[in-house]
Amino acid sequence: MLKPKNMVRIMTGRRGEAIAADYLKKHGYEILETNFRCPLGELDIIARDGEDLVFLEVKTRKSERLGYPEEAVDAKKQKKISRLASFYLQMKNLSGSRARFDVVAVTLSEASGDVKIIKNAFDFVD
Repeated sequence: MLKPKNMVRIMTGRRGEAIAADYLKKHGYEILETNFRCPLGELDIIARDGEDLVFLEVKTRKSERLGYPEEAVDAKKQKKISRLASFYLQMKNLSGSRARFDVVAVTLSEASGDVKIIKNAFDFVD
């Protein structure tokens, strides 16, 4: 059973991902998959933006007291997302596709969320 603190964190993340997906759709992204899970971990959102296949990491905060949400996508996280993206591309036979990594930063308010997309947030990390 999850502890209440972990449950709050999970619910905050899910709310942020739902807000991010809606925002992305309104800005022309075609959502292909959400919460793609494999043995290596999970990708939050996989989408198309024009010709690009986009791997999106969603970071959600209730405030900026502990820093901006996008600051949580550090080098270790970038490496993990890169490995997950490689797995996905191989699994779907999309190895030749043009791809990029975006970060969606969501800061929640009581009624909604402030959303910022950082396109090409980082390059593939070996």
